[in-house]
Amino acid sequence: MKRAAGILMHISSLPSRYGIGCFSKSAYDFVDWLKEAGQTYWQILPLGPTSYGDSPYQSFSTFAGNPYFISLEALVEEGVLTEEECAEADFGEDARDVDYQKLYEARFPLLRKAYERSRISENQEYRRFVEENQWWLADYALFMAVKDRFGGAPWAEWAEDIRLRWGNAMDYYRRELYFDIEFQQYLQFQFFKQWRALKAYANHKGIRLIGDIPIYVAMDSADTWAHPELFQLDKNNIPTAVAGCPPDGFSADGQLWGNPLYRWDYHRDTGYEWWVTRLWYCFQLYDVVRIDHFRGFDEYYAIPYGETSAVNGRWEKGPGIDLFRRVEERLGWHEVIAEDLGYVTDSVRRLVKDSGFPGMKVLEFAFDSRDSGSANDYLPHNYTENSVAYTGTHDNETIAGWFESITEEERQMARKYLCDYYTPDGELPRAFISLVMRSSSRACIIPMQDYLGYGNGCRMNRPSTVGTNWRWRLTGEELTEKLKQEILEMTKRYGRVLFM
Repeated sequence: MKRAAGILMHISSLPSRYGIGCFSKSAYDFVDWLKEAGQTYWQILPLGPTSYGDSPYQSFSTFAGNPYFISLEALVEEGVLTEEECAEADFGEDARDVDYQKLYEARFPLLRKAYERSRISENQEYRRFVEENQWWLADYALFMAVKDRFGGAPWAEWAEDIRLRWGNAMDYYRRELYFDIEFQQYLQFQFFKQWRALKAYANHKGIRLIGDIPIYVAMDSADTWAHPELFQLDKNNIPTAVAGCPPDGFSADGQLWGNPLYRWDYHRDTGYEWWVTRLWYCFQLYDVVRIDHFRGFDEYYAIPYGETSAVNGRWEKGPGIDLFRRVEERLGWHEVIAEDLGYVTDSVRRLVKDSGFPGMKVLEFAFDSRDSGSANDYLPHNYTENSVAYTGTHDNETIAGWFESITEEERQMARKYLCDYYTPDGELPRAFISLVMRSSSRACIIPMQDYLGYGNGCRMNRPSTVGTNWRWRLTGEELTEKLKQEILEMTKRYGRVLFM
């Protein structure tokens, strides 16, 4: 990475007419806006189809795309939907909020209409897509069709024959649900056709896409159902242990994520084939890949299945550098960002260093009254060149909300570091952005909310909560010429404009 800058904002947060940001004209307009603001990177969150809780980090598939991001406008242009049909659907009334319940109830009937009118089986491009992606698409499409047949129930609650993938059951459901399976394949065809067009446009404009992948897959996913051998499951495909984080100063019970853990011995014996394939696939979709919870490759926290908290978990050894050496042997060198936040041990630091991947530096972690020394890794003067600097991430408070929520002692620490005792609190977000912008980090990624100076009412996620996350979006009025010029000037000032 050369010295550059970018903006963090998920696809869902784009302005849109139909309830959620998608691959519509507003996405292309945002690419143009980024280019004119002197940016090089657009970082997004995972693109997979979301399940209960709407988190992009808990997806029904590692390889599939979220049908919510399919542009309805594009389907109208194709002639398989009408403007009137889209306008009549109820996607919610708040332009700043993604109402996932209404989205689910309104989007899928429209997408089904589009499929039924598409005569898609006659489309040569579609047939080629299905053939080339059969290695993941067949299981995913069947999984989603069966899930709908069982009223959306997790696969662990399905009838035993299909839950355990008995041959006669698989054949039965493939015949019985033929058109439902084809519908799911149609959705993936539309998603990837539109995503690849948007990425090509962005790359042509000089904008590089940073994709994000969770280290773990969801228990209720096509991956776990179709390939139980990859995970720590018993003979009935019930987890023996699940993922999470231990208790710390922020959570007395720790975090119980519930994802199945990998059988790293199996992966090692197969030359990490599944991981090589997963990353190969991601390198086709994105220019740079951020891997969430990178420390889990060094050590992972295993919690016995059935526990109600993370208290009784224990640390186990992960694959370490062996995995990434294998990936590089097979795929060559690719740009990866290692999310190495949280409690970082010496062995995690060594893994990140040995991998050669840049780690992450988050300014909000710098001014902790419990760690006030000048050696704090998150103070900008300590950032290394091989790192990516952020004011905050999707999991953090906005920078304005953070400054309001920290203690008075910590606010004074921050002001001393800024050498600024007089700027009103509401104007400080730009000062904090400038701190990370002028650091040594090669890349600097700023959440859109921080450029806008928004408070915590606009944050993307509050970890360990459900119901109000992943909902924030722009109305479109915020992307002004004035804001664009201010961002451009700041990006130029700190030598992060690569080209215009």
